Amino acid sequence: NKFKSAVAKSAPRFVGYSQQDSQEFLRFFMEGLHEDLNKGKKGKRKIEEPPKGLTDSQLADHRWNGYTSYDNSTIVDIFVGLLKSTLTCSVCDHKSVTFDPFWDLSLPLPRSKGAGLNLMACFAEFTQEEILDGDEKPTCENCKKRQKCTKQFSIERFPPILVLHLKRFSEVRYRTKLSTKVDFPIENLDLGDLSSNSHSHTPKYDLVGVSNHSGNTFSGHYIAYCKVGSRWHRFSDSSVSNLSRSDIVSSEAYVLFYERQRPR
Repeated sequence: NKFKSAVAKSAPRFVGYSQQDSQEFLRFFMEGLHEDLNKGKKGKRKIEEPPKGLTDSQLADHRWNGYTSYDNSTIVDIFVGLLKSTLTCSVCDHKSVTFDPFWDLSLPLPRSKGAGLNLMACFAEFTQEEILDGDEKPTCENCKKRQKCTKQFSIERFPPILVLHLKRFSEVRYRTKLSTKVDFPIENLDLGDLSSNSHSHTPKYDLVGVSNHSGNTFSGHYIAYCKVGSRWHRFSDSSVSNLSRSDIVSSEAYVLFYERQRPR
């Protein structure tokens, strides 16, 4: 279509009719819009070291303010959140905290003995503690030497639109697709357990869109489900039809779009 052809002029990899990744296409498109709308500082980026003695909340604000001084657009305002990474030394229990902006979250699909999974199980897999040992040992700031550590993610800043990418495609040996059904809420997605700040209000989210992939790794087709007003619609190329709520959740869901609820 004309939209894809226009994007392909700036990104030759999207030329033609070969199968493409909708998440990669989305990221390229959003980053392109951001670059054109960016009101941030130009030139080489300078990362300012934070002052000593800051609390985690103050450190998060310092990181966010530094990021938005260079990346300042409506796209960032809408889609970008802040991820907290906590590194804990197994020897001295010292905690090292870093914050990184995210445009979307790529959630792994854990192995399931049953017929399917739910979205919170994917989040649990994403945020579970990772042990860093052997060649992966980081240097502890307190011990001043490489030590066995644990690493864990949490969410510090929740964006107005939360984009979730279900990692259905595996690159192990050869590219394969996981067709596991992931059950996700259409309304009231509550991520309070993932918030890094237990004292702040954690927003709830409602689903507003789904990018679905049917087929396999070699050939397939993308279909979008979108909420327009209070009704859901199915978009398949030039075809648009009404969609029942009962048909929204399927094993073909690939990218989920959630909108943050407004305070009541």
